[in-house]
Amino acid sequence: MKILIVEDDEFITEALRLVLTQQHYAVETAHDGEAAWELVQVFAYDLILLDVKLPKLDGISLCRRLRSRGYQMPILLITGQDSSHDRVVGLDAGADDYLVKPFDRDELVARVRALLRRGDLISAPVLEWGKLRLDPSSCEVTYDQQLIHLTPKEYALLELFLRNSRRVYSCSAILEHLWSFDKTPGEEAVRTQIKGLRQKLKAVGANDLIETVYGIGYRLKPLEAASISSVSEIGKQTQQQTLFAIAGVWHQFKERVSQQVTLIERAIIALLQEKLTDELRATAEYEAHTLAGSLGTFGVGEGSRIAKKIERIFQGNQPIEHETAGHLCQLVTALRQEIQRPETEVVKTHREETSALVLIIDSDRLLTEELAVAAHQQGIRVAVANSIITAREAIYRENPQVVLIDIAISSTIEDSLQLITKFHAQTPSVPVLVYTARDSFGDRLAVAKYGGRYFFQKSTPPAQVIAKVSQILQSSDRTVAKVMVVDDDPQILATVRSLLEPWGMKVTTLADPRHFWETLASALPDLLILDIKMPHISGIELCQVVRNDPLWGSLPIVFLTAYNDTDAVNQVFGAGADDFVSKPIVGPELVTRIVNRWERIKLLRNLAEIDPLTGVSNRQKAIQEFETFLKPGKADNQYLSLAMIRLDSLQQINLMHGYAKGDALLRRVGQLLQQFFHDEAIICRWAGAEFLVGMYGTSHSDGKARLSVVQEMLYQEFIADGTEFQLNFSIGFARYPENGTDLQSLYSAAMTALTPMQIAATYA
Repeated sequence: MKILIVEDDEFITEALRLVLTQQHYAVETAHDGEAAWELVQVFAYDLILLDVKLPKLDGISLCRRLRSRGYQMPILLITGQDSSHDRVVGLDAGADDYLVKPFDRDELVARVRALLRRGDLISAPVLEWGKLRLDPSSCEVTYDQQLIHLTPKEYALLELFLRNSRRVYSCSAILEHLWSFDKTPGEEAVRTQIKGLRQKLKAVGANDLIETVYGIGYRLKPLEAASISSVSEIGKQTQQQTLFAIAGVWHQFKERVSQQVTLIERAIIALLQEKLTDELRATAEYEAHTLAGSLGTFGVGEGSRIAKKIERIFQGNQPIEHETAGHLCQLVTALRQEIQRPETEVVKTHREETSALVLIIDSDRLLTEELAVAAHQQGIRVAVANSIITAREAIYRENPQVVLIDIAISSTIEDSLQLITKFHAQTPSVPVLVYTARDSFGDRLAVAKYGGRYFFQKSTPPAQVIAKVSQILQSSDRTVAKVMVVDDDPQILATVRSLLEPWGMKVTTLADPRHFWETLASALPDLLILDIKMPHISGIELCQVVRNDPLWGSLPIVFLTAYNDTDAVNQVFGAGADDFVSKPIVGPELVTRIVNRWERIKLLRNLAEIDPLTGVSNRQKAIQEFETFLKPGKADNQYLSLAMIRLDSLQQINLMHGYAKGDALLRRVGQLLQQFFHDEAIICRWAGAEFLVGMYGTSHSDGKARLSVVQEMLYQEFIADGTEFQLNFSIGFARYPENGTDLQSLYSAAMTALTPMQIAATYA
């Protein structure tokens, strides 16, 4: 759950942050109302703590603005005024609750929890999964109308699964969500709660509702089974998704693992012969430490535990007793047996292809074959779904980077539009192109509204359609996260790469920390992952140096380490780390933490690069992007044009109807430009009422058609009861290189080409 604190008193802000972070909430802060409004527009919050008296925009006005714009998150007002009149004003403005300063910590936490539970009722009064129902308002759980009596922890565990029904939770992730930091028990406590919850569900007929994902954790059993051949088959496919991603790593490094065990065996033989040197002992400790951190990732959990025991014996400088040496022999024999088990018992070998995947949703077999051939020539993989049902399954089974759909594949276009929305809502969002025989303005408008990017007629050659797919895949690199991983264990490096790359991240790996700075300078990462214990330079030392560097000091750093004791955790955060993940790696947990960090990075960038009113790039950001596209060679054999859109009547609208009306119109123009041009174009608010659209890979005629649709939508949306006025637009185009080869010359050409275009509309 993410909470925004809006308070201008720094002391109170820090007190609130401390209280809420101790309850494991993610907390953001803003010190005035306008800053809070900008944050809310670009980021989703589960709850807002709002002071009444704020600079720039007071809390009551902000509350009214949020409610008038459709924001439904719970709002808890905080104020020093304790009068019935003040409470009435706050509640009438749309607040959900009221808390008077000074407040009791426990009361604050209780009110926050109550509001978060209440907040979910806006969209889902009752959490359901098949016949299972959980009512947050009464805390009652039923299955097929039978009441289930759960302990508080069992209830919290079930609520966690229901609110995140498609996520797999490791034991450590469950501990983080359900227990406070200072009272966190061992993982056995989670298994005990899971067992108790399963028994109570089974008693009312809900068998196997919570399933174990081998080597990863627990989740609710999927319900998407009605339309597929075998429930167990698709369940197994989903369960193994993460393991498949790292199966090739195990196959590649299994021989190296055997060599590591051999080094440990040599040290034990030397110990028995009383010839153990400090160097050989350090080598054995290091190899055991590495195995303890990696084996569990590949399903050899017992091997990780054995290696950890061996590491502890070799640690330190105290002599190893002869009796302990005998125990070491037993441990290394057991370790050898673990890694030599039949490979199918460890992990199924499966090599994921790393090339991009396009999902084609079309029932025309001959056409899909032509598209597949064209895609193969571009180095793009293809998966085909011949119905809406199989396409829905593909959302969870496949990981497509682009979707190509015929909206006529279903008897009603609404089914196709809902599917487009589903892909658009994925994380990360999946671009959808429509390729259909249907051709009406209504269809094009509907596709654009629901998140579709392009609308191709089936008369368009398949090679041309796939060329656009390839173009979108290339343009998506502009927003991809760049991650740098530093770990001396090549198995860990390969595993992290295999886990993160399917999420569209570019991963740079480094095994020798002595080459850290040159690799950092060339990779320019958005996020850094470090191991603690490495030869030559430790991860702690690297973290400290990075934090003291003026250029890289704010780089997010996540530690990936086999050390998870209190001292190690304190040392990690003391060095300036943002987060840590324990080895052995649990795939979904690592991916979730990295993706969440990337979302946070994007938010901070947006605040610096995005125009807060319109949501498009500001001028400074646009200049940087234009310079990138206008570098020599970038525009070779590609369409590149610049469109200027100027709202000529803005000043008149502001004078006659107020600045709020004008701001609303500018905001909507920005939203529509983003909706119709997406990532393949540079969209910015250049100055005042001027917008620029740099169309890379979009023809002049296509760009002009899209701008016409934008105008048409503005015309349709702004028809309402009220005073009539004119929406006067001017639009001008400039082409590269005919009208110029730099931004200034293209801008001047577009300005010269401005042509007035009037839209009659009424606006209330």
